[in-house]
Amino acid sequence: MNASSHDDHEGPTPGEVIRTLRKRREMTLSDMSQRTGLAVSTISKLEKGQASLSYDKLVLLAKALEVDISELLEASPAAALPGVALSGRRIVHRAGEGQVVETSSYRQTYLATELLNKKLVPIIAELRARTLDQFVAEFGGLIRHSGEEFVYVLDGEVEFHTDLYAPVKLKQGDSMYFDSTMGHAYLKASNGLCRVMAVCSGRGAADQMLETFVGASTRQSAAARTPTTRKSKGTR
Repeated sequence: MNASSHDDHEGPTPGEVIRTLRKRREMTLSDMSQRTGLAVSTISKLEKGQASLSYDKLVLLAKALEVDISELLEASPAAALPGVALSGRRIVHRAGEGQVVETSSYRQTYLATELLNKKLVPIIAELRARTLDQFVAEFGGLIRHSGEEFVYVLDGEVEFHTDLYAPVKLKQGDSMYFDSTMGHAYLKASNGLCRVMAVCSGRGAADQMLETFVGASTRQSAAARTPTTRKSKGTR
C-alpha cells in the first residue's frame, strides 16, 4: 500500500486499530479466525504490523469487526472513537498514491481511503473489459450499490450499460450522473488508455463496491494460482 501524508501527527497503524477494535468487542484471536477464515498466526502478525494488509484481508476483518473498512485505515485515534465530531478534515494524495484493486475488467485506485465517514468515494478507474459478456463473466451481472454516482471520462471512450436504459457512449470530457442502485457497467470502447473518474455517494457504498471488486480480484488470483490439469501420457 502506498502511504499518504497526514497533517500534524501520526496515529495508530491499521494493525493497532484492528487490535483495539477486537479487544473492545471482547473477541479473541481465535474468534477472529473463525469469523474471517484467516489463521490465528496471520491475524496476530497483521495486528503487530509484521504482515501486509491487502484489501481482501481488510474486507474480511471489517466484516468480522462490523465496521467500515475506512475505520481500519484511519490514522487518527480520535476519529476511531464513537460520537466524536469530525470537522476541518483533509487528506492529500500525490500522483500515483491511493489503494489499488485490480480485476480483469478494471484497475481501480481508491482515493482518500484514510478518512472516516466520507459522504463521497472518489475513484480513478482504468477500464479493460470491452464486451458485456466479459464483464458479466467476471462479476456475475451488472454492478449495483447504494447511493448515486458521477463519472467523468478522462481518457478514451466508454460504453455505459444499465439495466434500465439503452447503452450510451461517452467520450473524453463527457460526464454523467446516475442512480447507482441501478445495475451498471463501464466498458472500454476505444483503443489505448481508457480512464474515468467516478465519485460515489451513499452510506456503505465503499464497502459494497470493495466487496464486489475485491471478491472478483481474489477469484482471479486464485484461478491464476490453480495449476491446469493435463492428461497423463501412457507409458511407453
